[in-house]
Amino acid sequence: MDCSLVRTLVHRYCAGEENWVDSRTIYVGHREPPPGAEAYIPQRYPDNRIVSSKYTFWNFIPKNLFEQFRRVANFYFLIIFLVQLIIDTPTSPVTSGLPLFFVITVTAIKQGYEDWLRHKADNAMNQCPVHFIQHGKLVRKQSRKLRVGDIVMVKEDETFPCDLIFLSSNRGDGTCHVTTASLDGESSHKTHYAVQDTKGFHTEEDIGGLHATIECEQPQPDLYKFVGRINVYSDLNDPVVRPLGSENLLLRGATLKNTEKIFGVAIYTGMETKMALNYQSKSQKRSAVEKSMNAFLIVYLCILISKALINTVLKYVWQSEPFRDEPWYNQKTESERQRNLFLRAFTDFLAFMVLFNYIIPVSMYVTVEMQKFLGSYFITWDEDMFDEETGEGPLVNTSDLNEELGQVEYIFTDKTGTLTENNMEFKECCIEGHVYVPHVICNGQVLPESSGIDMIDSSPSVNGREREELFFRALCLCHTVQVKDDDSVDGPRKSPDGGKSCVYISSSPDEVALVEGVQRLGFTYLRLKDNYMEVLNRENHVERFELLEILSFDSVRRRMSVIVKSATGEIYLFCKGADSSIFPRVIEGKVDQIRARVERNAVEGLRTLCVAYKRLIQEEYEGICKLLQAAKVALQDREKKLAEAYEQIEKDLILLGATAVEDRLQEKAADTIEALQKAGIKVWVLTGDKMETAAATCYACKLFRRNTQLLELTTKRIEEQSLHDVLFELSKTVLRHSGSLTRDNLSGLSADMQDYGLIIDGAALSLIMKPREDGSSSNYRELFLEICRSCSAVLCCRMAPLQKAQIVKLIKFSKEHPITLAVGDGANDVSMILEAHVGIGVIGKEGRQAARNSDYAIPKFKHLKKMLLVHGHFYYIRISELVQYFFYKNVCFIFPQFLYQFFCGFSQQTLYDTAYLTLYNISFTSLPILLYSLMEQHIGIDVLKRDPTLYRDVAKNALLRWRVFIYWTLLGLFDALVFFFGAYFMFENTTVTSNGQIFGNWTFGTLVFTVMVFTVTLKLALDTHYWTWINHFVIWGSLLFYVVFSLLWGGVIWPFLNYQRMYYVFIQMLSSGPAWLAIVLLVTISLLPDVLKKVLCRQLWPTATERVQNGCAQPRDRDSEFTPLASLQSPGYQSTCPSAAWYSSCSQQVTLAAWKGKVSVEPPPTLSGSRHHCSSSPSHSCPGTCVQMLV
Repeated sequence: MDCSLVRTLVHRYCAGEENWVDSRTIYVGHREPPPGAEAYIPQRYPDNRIVSSKYTFWNFIPKNLFEQFRRVANFYFLIIFLVQLIIDTPTSPVTSGLPLFFVITVTAIKQGYEDWLRHKADNAMNQCPVHFIQHGKLVRKQSRKLRVGDIVMVKEDETFPCDLIFLSSNRGDGTCHVTTASLDGESSHKTHYAVQDTKGFHTEEDIGGLHATIECEQPQPDLYKFVGRINVYSDLNDPVVRPLGSENLLLRGATLKNTEKIFGVAIYTGMETKMALNYQSKSQKRSAVEKSMNAFLIVYLCILISKALINTVLKYVWQSEPFRDEPWYNQKTESERQRNLFLRAFTDFLAFMVLFNYIIPVSMYVTVEMQKFLGSYFITWDEDMFDEETGEGPLVNTSDLNEELGQVEYIFTDKTGTLTENNMEFKECCIEGHVYVPHVICNGQVLPESSGIDMIDSSPSVNGREREELFFRALCLCHTVQVKDDDSVDGPRKSPDGGKSCVYISSSPDEVALVEGVQRLGFTYLRLKDNYMEVLNRENHVERFELLEILSFDSVRRRMSVIVKSATGEIYLFCKGADSSIFPRVIEGKVDQIRARVERNAVEGLRTLCVAYKRLIQEEYEGICKLLQAAKVALQDREKKLAEAYEQIEKDLILLGATAVEDRLQEKAADTIEALQKAGIKVWVLTGDKMETAAATCYACKLFRRNTQLLELTTKRIEEQSLHDVLFELSKTVLRHSGSLTRDNLSGLSADMQDYGLIIDGAALSLIMKPREDGSSSNYRELFLEICRSCSAVLCCRMAPLQKAQIVKLIKFSKEHPITLAVGDGANDVSMILEAHVGIGVIGKEGRQAARNSDYAIPKFKHLKKMLLVHGHFYYIRISELVQYFFYKNVCFIFPQFLYQFFCGFSQQTLYDTAYLTLYNISFTSLPILLYSLMEQHIGIDVLKRDPTLYRDVAKNALLRWRVFIYWTLLGLFDALVFFFGAYFMFENTTVTSNGQIFGNWTFGTLVFTVMVFTVTLKLALDTHYWTWINHFVIWGSLLFYVVFSLLWGGVIWPFLNYQRMYYVFIQMLSSGPAWLAIVLLVTISLLPDVLKKVLCRQLWPTATERVQNGCAQPRDRDSEFTPLASLQSPGYQSTCPSAAWYSSCSQQVTLAAWKGKVSVEPPPTLSGSRHHCSSSPSHSCPGTCVQMLV
């Protein structure tokens, strides 16, 4: 039997017409449907409790321990601890157990405290009072007791307790205003609409008598999508079916504004609300440093196993002689002699593993976590990254990627709202080929400043006047703009005379700019009241249009439409959108003239929209209504059905004209991009705008330069040639000049070299990503990547949100595996922000979706410069030193223990005392490196901002490469050899104290340990460039703590110890002169190679960073010819030249004049005593000198 037939029958008879598994039925007010209407199936839903905490009182310990022991290092030390408990090992279980207990306890306390705070917040939210309707009366109960189907009343300024379907409000038009700042950060008021058939229920009795059921989709986290329908039952008739969308849904966490009260029915409660579903954390991103740490750990684990194997083998080689295996003073028992050889060998192997296990730094993980967590505050505390205009500062949503900010190789940035201000200003509109400019032509009068612009005649023809007014009415009606409320909630907005002072609110700045622009041209949108849109025309008459349908904007269609009915009964469809989506649907109008104007405006960097319309007869409108209604009430594939309906409706249009809106560049956006390019970072712009507009913006922000040769990979070109031919032609072009594409190491942007910029559109990208007929698409992708690598900048225009993520993913997984960063400000940028290694959201005017989903958020694009070039640089330097230092000091710690086995017959005797083994990583050497990793500044902040090329010194994980790792490991081995054999040769001729006592093995081990603690601490002191009183306190304080602890540990008889092998050992060692000499001499010898290496490398092969450090250390009598101009203007820069202050002032004025396109400047009066003598004329020699130096 055909399986598809069986599946169809099951769906039809078991699941109904549609797949009901994906939907739920809610009985409003828990009232059963009328008999015979439908079967009543009670369903169980969760209560309204919000649980954001991870743990309960009962599961905290087991669950937290399970999560912590999933970490490889913690689990490894747990195994070592258990081995020490089970078998006879040379060290006490305390030596492994105490550090592990410390790490586990600190982490558990931190996580437990955070979870306790979450519990407090949950309880406060779950116990807040809520009003709901029960038997026609208002009842109050706690929020956690709400159930799906309850009818809730919410008052003004209250927060919605769960996700509600909006039934009615005190407003006559059935609307309410809400803010969703706690959900997506948008503070603007959004308008929501009540169900048409319930908006008249204003009292508790009316709403309590409502008989209805709601069918809707199961809970899902998308805040901006909802699909459902409501069946309203009357006494006699069949139920009225109404579609439900996101405009009818009031989300938990949103706040009611400018509305006295509303009634709504709960459809999602508790952890099923959209707010709760968005609690789920994003996929974990891992930094390159963390990957390097894990690789290094595996190497050290291999070293540990090899050490244990070598010692185990050598032990049995050593014991092959009977007198060594069983000396006369240590005879074996009979059971020991008969014990299995392999079992003894395995036990010895485990014992050696325990002895050497300290080479794995267990405390490194907790130190790295503390460093990342505490270090992230330096970004949030940075006053330079605080924007006074918006009152916003930077946000850190995750501290796991701090060091990744110093490794970025590719930046993918949105254009609108990221590079630009997203502050739209209406510049002009073109109607029937004639251009209108606000304040230049108004009410048919041409103003004086209109010279040089093609204007409409003062007295246009009747047909021209009709088209003009139709265009203005289209702009006043085709939008989703709301008029800001006055103090009176539902009173009249303004008098007609005061209509021109309306304040508009919209989620799209473009719409506000268009409505305000057409207002200056004589038509004012007043308000939407009782489903009628009011427009004030040029004659100060109010025109009323009934709003019949809204065909909402989406990023795929790139247009929106409204259907309205005029007072005379005429029905219009007005449509506005991108030229690429309007022109193909136009059958009439002056297309060529308007297209030419659109292209001209796009080249100037203006954002353009086209406006079209068509008249509808009543029969057409009725057909449209049926088509839309069928799509709107569908529970399955509603979006697809609506898109198909819109496609049928929005056709055969008449073109009216086009608009041009300017979006200015953000402050210092060009300087930021220039600095990032000098740092060796490639910047790509990904935008949905048309090519000409985006290219003009790229020139303005210096992404493209005047010598940049633009290469186009666009649909238009692919239509003329095949994709294969275009790609190979571009490839030959860029590879032919590959020799000249090498960048200047100092500037990164040589003025003479041939610079290439690539422009690609969304359709061309789809062809490249599309699998070929043979099933592979890799050839085209590789060729495309090869072209991109040879270009200094890439512009991707006409990009859909998913395509932005595809571009990022393509580069992210290319063969070089570069570190990528995506920055954007809108919901359409979220996909690429989540895809990139580091996602940065700009806290802009398109809401907070990008900022909420990002790893970091910044107020303006210009702050990206300091975040990467300063904070990222410092974070990487600090954590790379932390990781290398931890491995280095543990090699120093455990290698002498390995060497000691050769001198104690591989008996697993420990070199150090148990207390030293336990506290070495916890107390003696932990704080100095933690403070270093938080506060080190190897170069000044001003220098890093002034010289972006320094960023290249740390690029590509430079400080955690294998070469550097091997150097640190070899340095640790050398120091360990010095510690051990230095002390050994001193003890070779038995050292005797003044009272005739001989130094023993504990004194030997203490001497080695003392030299080691001083060496590793002083090594860190030598690496420190930025000294503060905290560094001094911690470094010298940790050495003092070691000495004081050793004196107390060996100088006092502790009653809780069974035996005290260290009693008087440390004091006795310090009483010997040779021991003091050995400590000083061995510390000096250990540090000498590292000091020599630093000195020689700085002198012979200095990096750019070391050159800057040397330059900062040497006072200069005059400014170097290589001194950047910015450094002369920096407040931190001081020159010994008396004219430096004048020069700085003069250079600033000349720079300003050059930007404005002027040549002459007026410098300030010359300073007396200046070596650059100037005549009394202010425009004599000094300005000329200044201009020449700038040029």
